[in-house]
Amino acid sequence: MRIIVKSLLTGLAIVLPLIITIELLRWLLQLVETSLAPLFQLALPASWYLPGMAILGFMLLCIVIGYSTRWSGFNWLWQLPGKIMLKLPGTSQIYGMLQDIIELMSGKNFADGSVVMVKLPGTEIELIGIITKQGGQTNDRMSSLMQDEQLAVFIPMAYNVGGYTIVVPRSCTRNLDMKPAEALQLTLSAGLGSNKAPGKTQ
Repeated sequence: MRIIVKSLLTGLAIVLPLIITIELLRWLLQLVETSLAPLFQLALPASWYLPGMAILGFMLLCIVIGYSTRWSGFNWLWQLPGKIMLKLPGTSQIYGMLQDIIELMSGKNFADGSVVMVKLPGTEIELIGIITKQGGQTNDRMSSLMQDEQLAVFIPMAYNVGGYTIVVPRSCTRNLDMKPAEALQLTLSAGLGSNKAPGKTQ
């Protein structure tokens, strides 16, 4: 009986992430297709439209928008809707939360070389964190609260989109050769993922 239960749990661990990922992707693709397909059908003859063209058009649009942000004028234009959303009552919290989650998971606002191991004073315990601010930076609200030799470090929580921001002396940290996105993935999964160390093939 124990072997059956163990095999069931092992099978679920393999199958469920696959099913959930596929279903999320299917839901997202279906949402894009059903939302944009009517626009393509209005612009094109009915015989020209093929299923999936809306998804392809959406991806091309995202590429164009992302590339155009290289110029400050276009970047300001694309940032404008988000700034408006952040000022509207009721939508600012939702939009801001979704934006923060996406940026957190992508490691967008974290610079390379900012992953550190933080040692808790008086203990041998260390936590993986990502430097978000440094003391002494001008015109920065968070930095103005810190001393020059202090760092603000984000400590992500396992299996939860969240974490803590702690302010520690630079001497309590040591740098890790890891990209911020890799550190987030590693800590959010509590280190239980199958990610291999750099340079390891097996």
